[in-house]
Amino acid sequence: MNANNQRDNSVRAAATSLDLSPVDLQALATQVTNLVTEYFADVSTRPVFPETRGGQTINALGAALPLAGVPLAQLINDCRVILENSRHNGHPRFFGYVASPATPPGAFADLIASALNANVTSWRSGPAATVIERTVVSWLGTLIGYSSDESHGLLTSGGSLANLTALMMAQRAKSGVDTAQKGLWNAGPPMTIYASDQIHMSIPKAADILGLGRGQVRLIDADSEFRMDVAALRRMIAADLTAGLKPFCVVASAGTVNTGAVDPLAEIADVAREFGLWFHIDGAYGALATLDDTKRPLFGGLERADSISLDPHKWLYVPIDSGCLLFRDPARAHAAFSLDGADYIKVHEQNADEAFAFWNYGPELSRRFRALKIWLTLRYYGVERIARSISEDNALAQYLGQQVAAAEDFELLAAPVLSICCFRYVPRAARDSAGAAFSESELDQLNTRIMNDVQRGGLAYLSSATLNGKFALRVCLTNFRTTRADIDETLAIIRAAARNLLGSQL
Repeated sequence: MNANNQRDNSVRAAATSLDLSPVDLQALATQVTNLVTEYFADVSTRPVFPETRGGQTINALGAALPLAGVPLAQLINDCRVILENSRHNGHPRFFGYVASPATPPGAFADLIASALNANVTSWRSGPAATVIERTVVSWLGTLIGYSSDESHGLLTSGGSLANLTALMMAQRAKSGVDTAQKGLWNAGPPMTIYASDQIHMSIPKAADILGLGRGQVRLIDADSEFRMDVAALRRMIAADLTAGLKPFCVVASAGTVNTGAVDPLAEIADVAREFGLWFHIDGAYGALATLDDTKRPLFGGLERADSISLDPHKWLYVPIDSGCLLFRDPARAHAAFSLDGADYIKVHEQNADEAFAFWNYGPELSRRFRALKIWLTLRYYGVERIARSISEDNALAQYLGQQVAAAEDFELLAAPVLSICCFRYVPRAARDSAGAAFSESELDQLNTRIMNDVQRGGLAYLSSATLNGKFALRVCLTNFRTTRADIDETLAIIRAAARNLLGSQL
């Protein structure tokens, strides 16, 4: 090859390669690291929710597909626009839903995982990643009370996929026929699932996806503390058996999303054993509260579950997505998900560890290296430090509940069990001797408007729940940055929003 051809090939390679020169790589790494470091440093000072409207972000960034590369300085500025137009879960007064801040070690672990870009399908695809995930799963099981030899499972995108996976395992284990080959229509009588009326939406959705039908999820009334009524559960199962149906699974909540209520797990475990049902616990939000010594008694019976979902991205403060499904018997999961005959996934290794494949235990084939951020977070902080943060979240919710109960213009609708407090603003005029200044409907409307105004105001962020027919302002604390001062300020922000809405009526 002559010199001209060599030069031409070099030019073409430089033009088509996506590798960066050492100088360009260092510039990119420095700029991005600086941006993330600045964000962690100033997230507490940003508006929780930005002053933005639909279309504003794309108008600032432009929607044209770039045919040529964009300069790094412009890209970093565009990333700043994205940050400015985002809701900030890491703000100390973000109390919406169950969304925690990301710890810096978890965020940087995601960078390492993305750089490696391992597809964690099996040991041969990601030897180190597979070992780390199996280790992390064992750790998580140990943290919530499973014995080390029963802590099996896998990481998922979140609680919804974990619950779906668990229900498929349960259906296959309890159907009595080979549903994988013959289908549900040959599985005998319609199969039924049992859960309280406070259950997460992912359970009926999973029943739908699995072909069981949402109507086959029997919703059991909750008691005055929003926990499953176990006597009503037993009556419903007996009635369905008499009607010729096939009960197969009961799902308990270890921390409901509305109020944080924990179902009577040990009693439900007894019912599951009595009727031969699979016992699944949705602990996506609350299971890790077992790390708080003062809350651990609530979770008696957790260790008896056949499967448990929990979300490290909720209360271990690691970045999304990092859910987890734990199960006691890996053979049940293998029976539900293993598939022979596909050459491209055939395992030829003989060593048991090297032959391991996650596709035999869940629905995903492509899987990112989710475990690294959990592993690095636990190793960086240690369990004791994280446990103290979870305990503080619970203590702050108790403090909020006390402040609300003592106030003349708030009504406590659900006292905190874990780290969720539900209440509403009630003008004093609604509590005087006349008592008719505001109807229930008007109080619902007022609190809805208060929530919307607080969210858009950017100083705090609340969500909502409907409890016993009443619209509640819902504060969920899974935030290691929140202090008592933030609680006090949030109540002041709510009162200010109410004054702006009501004016002279107060």
